[in-house]
Amino acid sequence: MFRPFLAGCGLALLASAAQAAAPASRYTQDPYPSTYQPLASGPVLLRGATVLTGTGQRLDGADVLLRDGKIVAVGSQLDAPADAARVDASGKWITPGIIDVHSHLGVYPSPGVSAHSDGNEMTSPVTPNVWAEHSIWPQDPGFATALAGGITSLQILPGSANLIGGRGVTLKNVPAVSYQAMKFPAAPWGLKMACGENPKRVYGSRNVSPGTRMGNVAGYRAAFIDASEYLRKTSPKASKPAKKHWWQNSSASSAGGDSEKDTGGKRDLKLDTLAGAIKGDILVHIHCYRADEMTTMLDLAKEFGFKVAAFHHGVEAYKIADRLAADGVCGALWADWWGFKMEAFDGIQENIAIVDRPANSCAIVHSDSEEGIQRLNQEAAKVIAHARLAGIEIAPERAIRWLTQNPAKALGIGERTGTLEAGKMADVVVWNGNPFSVYAKAEQVYIDGARVYDRNDPSRQPKSDFMLGQPAAQGSAIGGVR
Repeated sequence: MFRPFLAGCGLALLASAAQAAAPASRYTQDPYPSTYQPLASGPVLLRGATVLTGTGQRLDGADVLLRDGKIVAVGSQLDAPADAARVDASGKWITPGIIDVHSHLGVYPSPGVSAHSDGNEMTSPVTPNVWAEHSIWPQDPGFATALAGGITSLQILPGSANLIGGRGVTLKNVPAVSYQAMKFPAAPWGLKMACGENPKRVYGSRNVSPGTRMGNVAGYRAAFIDASEYLRKTSPKASKPAKKHWWQNSSASSAGGDSEKDTGGKRDLKLDTLAGAIKGDILVHIHCYRADEMTTMLDLAKEFGFKVAAFHHGVEAYKIADRLAADGVCGALWADWWGFKMEAFDGIQENIAIVDRPANSCAIVHSDSEEGIQRLNQEAAKVIAHARLAGIEIAPERAIRWLTQNPAKALGIGERTGTLEAGKMADVVVWNGNPFSVYAKAEQVYIDGARVYDRNDPSRQPKSDFMLGQPAAQGSAIGGVR
């Protein structure tokens, strides 16, 4: 019964080999590569559960077979190897592992003290040269509490004080001594940008540009003009962009003109990141609340030839839900945060539900919180409840995509995780009941087929080295600009 699956694996391996053979872009070469190694694990058969596959399908009384770190099959009455661990999951629900696209764990860890505040490089409004991974403290107790909430992968981003804040990184949520050992293998970097109040407030208060929203846009444009010239000068002469933009045909370009800060070919860490974004090798994630500003950022992306992977926070995303879907842009949103500043004033609790409605939509529930990440399933449940009050019924098999398939898509890892499909990573959560119930708890969490968390087994409840010998974790809010 597994021959077609094995054949598919062969094709996938060939594709992976072809990808590995392709030379890495000079803008995305990684001197700090992932050293992540899945934990050794035997085959596991989870039996008799309600399964939400993450593809929009619900299966009742179904089994999930894990082997060699992968999903082997999902269905009824599955056969399993004789040495498989058999887990009675009757009465339980099974979902893919939850993925948070917007987290600051490790860069704003707990305890939230100034010595740990490493998420915002507030020394310049444009800092694409900094990488969030270089601030990650793997001992942050928040990783373990997130794991208890079913989080198997997460993107760690710089904060939102800057116009361009730097590179984010995707992690597998496993205990480790180094961030490299958590780094999701071959996941693309994200570029964190921010529009609106934060950058103009942070720098305007210092009498430094930007001090207005028009200063924000001027700052983005200046940075990408530099990056465009850098890209032209550092790309192989034989390669020509498939689509030309104004900066590739300008008289300044053809005459060898230069902007003030272009490096003329010398390697520049800021411009490496921005050039990688223009080429599509680095995914662009933008903190942006207002609908009008999101449309401006979409036009900015067209001007310079990059694509927005997701708008984060997007309190007014419901106003442009059709355009987001048409442009293939995800909305990574809160269930009900609003009103804490003027650009967050016009929020509604049906925001995610409305963003989710158009064809080809990509709605995501995110946290931006070391507490919210522990219960993203309940955040999604709030959306379901408020949508119902508005006359919109959303089934669990659709809502789970906000936490699994869609964030995987936004992070560029959707071919390998985010759904329970044969050949994908065996990142799985077993819940004590419907995950969209207020009483829901993750009972078991598997990452690459290894049971890394078990609510009923203290030996499988990882604790940070920092917490060894300490009393129970004390709640502490992280700092930073949100």
